[in-house]
Amino acid sequence: MAERTAEIKRKTKETDITLSLSLDGSGQFDVSTGIGMLDHMIEQLAKHGRFDIRLQATGDIDRDTHHLTEDVGIVLGQAFDKALGDRRGITRFGDAIVPLDETLALVAIDLSGRPHAEVALEFDRDLIGELPTENLWHLLESFATEGRLTLHVRLLSGSNDHHRAEAVFKALAR
Repeated sequence: MAERTAEIKRKTKETDITLSLSLDGSGQFDVSTGIGMLDHMIEQLAKHGRFDIRLQATGDIDRDTHHLTEDVGIVLGQAFDKALGDRRGITRFGDAIVPLDETLALVAIDLSGRPHAEVALEFDRDLIGELPTENLWHLLESFATEGRLTLHVRLLSGSNDHHRAEAVFKALAR
């Protein structure tokens, strides 16, 4: 089987990102974005998907975390798309329902080559740490678009916003 890896670099006026991905890894990660909660979500994706992810990202987070969060989604999607190659021999559809304490998240994915995102996230707070909750939607939509995949995300239950976000990324990983 061909090695399913990718290295992506993205530099804009607002961000500078380098990402290395191995789909057939062991869950190793080295993530640094300057946004603690974003780092934590990417780490959960790596750990629970057994992907190796090395991500170094800087941006204009002194103004807002939107650009960096969205661009991380873009680069992550591009890396998955590149690592999947022609997508032959893969299981096209996948889904997971993942609990985290009181929270239950459902994620379904279709590696069809047709980008679309249906992301239903509801949070009680505007921020989780220093990450605006609305930016999680942007990250997931950018990931689906650049990854050329269809993504459905639903929170089935939960009352803790940190748990809600984390359960989504763990389900996405599976």
